[in-house]
Amino acid sequence: MINLKSKIYVAGHTGLVGSAILRKLKSKGYRNVIYRERKELDLKNQIKVYNFLKKHKPDFIFIAAAKVGGIHSNNTYKADFIFDNISIQSNLINSAYRNGIKDLIFLGSSCVYPRNCKQPIKESYLLTGALEKTNDAYAIAKIAGIKMCESYNHQYKTNYKCLMPTNTFGPNDNYDLLNCHFFPALIKKSHQLKLNNKKEIILWGNGRARREVIYVDDIADACIYFMKKKIKETVINIGTGKDYTIKEYLDKIIKQIIPHKKITIRYDSNKPNGTPRKVLDVSLAKKYGWKSKTNLNDAILKTYTYFLKKFK
Repeated sequence: MINLKSKIYVAGHTGLVGSAILRKLKSKGYRNVIYRERKELDLKNQIKVYNFLKKHKPDFIFIAAAKVGGIHSNNTYKADFIFDNISIQSNLINSAYRNGIKDLIFLGSSCVYPRNCKQPIKESYLLTGALEKTNDAYAIAKIAGIKMCESYNHQYKTNYKCLMPTNTFGPNDNYDLLNCHFFPALIKKSHQLKLNNKKEIILWGNGRARREVIYVDDIADACIYFMKKKIKETVINIGTGKDYTIKEYLDKIIKQIIPHKKITIRYDSNKPNGTPRKVLDVSLAKKYGWKSKTNLNDAILKTYTYFLKKFK
C-alpha cells in the first residue's frame, strides 16, 4: 500500500503534468519523492533507466515524461514523436517490471482515440477507427504504451494503470506559438493583443473545432487519487466531460485578459482544424469517486497569472 513514506519516482518532473504531480505530492506530505534532470538521466537510454530503477527501487512511478507539442510539431516531426515516446515509455515500463516494481501510472492522451469516433469518447472506443493524421505518430506511441501496460498486467500480474487526460493547460506550459497546444497559444495571442493594443487576432482553421480542456492541477489530483485506488480497468479517461469550440475558448480567455475589449477574428483556413470534436466520457472516473474540481474561468486566471510572472 502506498503511503506518505513510500518512495515515488516522477519521470518528467519539469514538464506541465510532471511538475504539477510533484507540487501535489509535496503539498500532500509525500517527502520521499525522487526525480532526475534530463542531463542526469536520459530516459531514451535503456541501460541507464534500468540501472537507475535497480539502484533506487521506487514503490511507485508516474510516467509523465514525453515529447509533446501542438498540431504543427506533431505533423512535422512525426519520426521524433514516435521514436522518442516509444523509447521513453518502453524503457520505464520494462525496467520497472524487471526490477520488481509492480505499481505505476502511465499518462496517455485523448488523441489515442479515433478521429471520428462517437462522442463523448468511452475508453472502449480505443482502436475502433482511424486516427487523426496530424498527430497519428504521437497517438500510436501512446497506444503502444497502453498496450504494453495491459500486456504486462496480463502476463506478469503487475498493477500498471493508464490515465488518458484531455487537453491540459496550466502553470509551466509551453507557449511557443509554432509548437504549443491550442490553449496556451490562445493565451499568448490574447496577451500580445493586450500588449500591442491591437484588435485583430488570427485563429488556425475555422474556429469551430470542439475541444475539452482541463486544468493541470486536476490531472495531478487524479494521478494521486488513482495511485492509491484499486481498479479493475487499465485505462481511465480524465477530463471535465465538457467541450467548447476554439472560438468560445478564445472568448473566455479574452474576457479574463482584456475585458470589455472588442476584437476581430481572422481565420487562417490554410491551417488544419484537427479532429472535429473531442470530448471524453468520464463516467468511469466518476464511478471510482473522482471528478475535476477547478472552474474553467478560475483556471484561466491562475494560468495567466503564472504566465505574467514567467514572461514579465
